[in-house]
Order: sequence, then structure tokens, then C-alpha cells
Amino acid sequence: MRPAIPFALSAVVASTLLLAGCGSQNVASGSPATSGSPTCTPSTPVGDAGALKRDNVTIVSPGCRTSSASAAEFEVTNAESEPFTYTVTLNLLNDAGEVMDSIPQTVASVAPGQTVRHTVNAGDTGRTGTSAVGARVRIAKVRAVPSAEAPVAAGTCPPSGIRVTADEVDAAMGLRAVGLHLTNCGTGAYSVNGYPQFQFLDQDRKPVTGIRTSHGTDAIATGIVPDAPPKPVTLQPGESASATLAWRNTTGAGDPVDIPYVRVSAKPGAPTVIVTPELDLGTTGAVGVSAWQKP
Repeated sequence: MRPAIPFALSAVVASTLLLAGCGSQNVASGSPATSGSPTCTPSTPVGDAGALKRDNVTIVSPGCRTSSASAAEFEVTNAESEPFTYTVTLNLLNDAGEVMDSIPQTVASVAPGQTVRHTVNAGDTGRTGTSAVGARVRIAKVRAVPSAEAPVAAGTCPPSGIRVTADEVDAAMGLRAVGLHLTNCGTGAYSVNGYPQFQFLDQDRKPVTGIRTSHGTDAIATGIVPDAPPKPVTLQPGESASATLAWRNTTGAGDPVDIPYVRVSAKPGAPTVIVTPELDLGTTGAVGVSAWQKP
């Protein structure tokens, strides 16, 4: 499934970085670079100076490499008062400025006031057969959430024993849908009975009011998922339940509303997780959600 909002090349001034490798230099995420071969000339970020830094993320020179593999680097600075986890999406461009691929990179638990350097290897590109040699990179999007509410990585389990995650958005003809998943990764049974709980957050993670939430997705469009009424669901360790959040990006009178973040909890009083479904609600101001159901 592809993201809901395609990245418009013509609308953005590219902040780009030529991927190159030469000489000898070792760089680790979160560590300063050491000096390399005196014969090496590190490549330099090019593009609009104001676009090379975005939302406390800065593209930096990749420097020189001990191998011929291309690599890019960026720095994340946490200006908040608590640890934050950053997801930085980079666009991989060809010489014509066309997007060949998007590379999401997660930098977890950056401490307040800390600057962490993160290396992106050419092999991190997600599209099979895409070559990063001689390509350029620009920052497409930065999302940051408090680490205490960040979705946990695959294969790990939070202290609550309950993992909440979101799929990428499925978009078709202005209709949007994203799957939410609740997994019991703990040691005891976990029960829910009803709908996921939401708080909608803007770019600065401030609450957005005035959004109408319908129980069931038929109010948005019929046939998205079976709109079954809520019923008790008990998850044994290793079991999962799913729900669907749906909306339309129809634009009429008024200002379009975009909501990048959604704070989700499995039920009232449960721990919260902030996911990034990128709700482009247009001027509808409405979402629908289905009840938790086992597959």
C-alpha cells in the first residue's frame, strides 16, 4: 500500500545530497566523525540552504567511506524537554530530480538537548533494483513523538504487554483507510470491548478539536470493512485484533484539515501510542472507526 499523499516534486525545492564514497572515515550513528584520508574530498550538501535543515533534522556531508558503498548522513537535534523518537523520510532522487524511492529512517530515544548523527546506507532503499550510486537525497518529511508514546519496533514488547501499531494508508478515489492492530505480546489475557480511543494532533502535537468521529465506517463509505457492532474480545498471548480508521479527503467550502498524528489507546485508561496516519480530511472534518475484531 502506498502513502495517502504523493510527494509533489514541483511543489518543493529539493534539499539534496550527493551520495559518494572515498577515502577512509568511520562514522557511527550518534557519534562524531573522525578524520579520514588527506586525499579524500568529502561531498558537500547542495540545494537551497534553508531546505537543508527541516524540523530539527539537518542533512550533512557523507564524508568518506572505507567501502565503495554510497551513504548519506543526517543529524537530529532534540529541542524538547523529554526523549523523542524521530522518523525521517528521505527521498532518493536521480539526476533529473525524480524520486526513485523513499527511505524512512527511525532514530529512537534522542535525549533532550542531544544531537545524533544517523547514517543511511545505500542498501536501506526499499525498492528492489534501485541504485543509490550517484543519487541524491532530500528530506521529505519529519515526524517526532515522545519516546514514551512511540510505537515499539517489530519483535519487541512494551512494558504494558500490549502493542498498538498502524498500517500505511490505503487510498483510492479520495477514500482513505488505515488499519490499526492490537497485539497481546504479554503473558496474560487482555480484553477489549468496543472501539479504539483517539485524540487528533496537529503538526506540533497539539490537540485538534471539531473532528466528528463515527462508530462504524459506513458513515464514510460502505464496504470498507464489515461494520460489525462491538463485542467482547479477549486476546491470549500472541493473539491480535484489528480496527479500521476511514475518512475522505473531499474539499469543499472552508480550509482543508491535515492531521499528521493520532494518539491511540486500545480502550479507556489503556496506555497511549502516537501513530502517524497523515489524515488529510479535506473539509469533511469526519472520520469513522470500526470496533476491535479478531481476524
